[in-house]
Amino acid sequence: MDAKEIKQGRIYSELSHLIRLISPPEEYEEEAAHWCGVLRDKLGQGRHTILELGVGGGHNLSHLTFEFDAVAVDISEAMLKECRKLNPGVELHLGDMRSVRLGKKFAAVLIHDAINYMLNEADLLAAFKTAAAHLNPGGIFITSPERFVETLLLPSVEHATHLNGETQLTYVEYTYDPGRKDSTVETIMFYLIHRPGGLRIEKDRHVTGVFNRETWFRLMEEAGFSVEVRSYELKNWNRPYELFIGVLR
Repeated sequence: MDAKEIKQGRIYSELSHLIRLISPPEEYEEEAAHWCGVLRDKLGQGRHTILELGVGGGHNLSHLTFEFDAVAVDISEAMLKECRKLNPGVELHLGDMRSVRLGKKFAAVLIHDAINYMLNEADLLAAFKTAAAHLNPGGIFITSPERFVETLLLPSVEHATHLNGETQLTYVEYTYDPGRKDSTVETIMFYLIHRPGGLRIEKDRHVTGVFNRETWFRLMEEAGFSVEVRSYELKNWNRPYELFIGVLR
């Protein structure tokens, strides 16, 4: 089977109903606590306004809305529908993180794992500029790169199984370098969905960006941020987990 034959990003369209089984919101609690800690450290107490770009199903955000007033943007209508179920009080907008302009300012802008879909330096810089455009003076931007060129080990395979009622879903994720000589890698996903009466297998494909650390720092600074990095250990994370924090100059 040729990877090119697999339709890309189906989890963000016709398979969006599987998102909570693939990555259950409760599994984000530990990670979100670190995001919340940075927000409190930088912004102080109070119910500050935050914007998440590329919110997806809203799983990370769902652990922050108890303490912050949130607005969120995503390029997928299907993901916004899933996010609304989990975060009914959040103001949602359809838009591309590279170009959206809401005409509002916030105390903080967040981009979780959707930042991985920036495929080149122009995309990455555009996302950073969008974050800067929505921040109050001295506001903060938080994001978390998943991979760096310097530490990339491919191919890699990850898998997990989750159960919800009578539905059991196992995903298998294979990431490899397709040899395009650019800043992207490719991930092939298999979703094995076991319900009473049988097993269904769905396939998905994702192309994501990978850059070296210097590129992240350089582009964040070009967008107007002073940058710092905080490292954490997560129970289910097999590599250092880092938050890149930008303070708008």
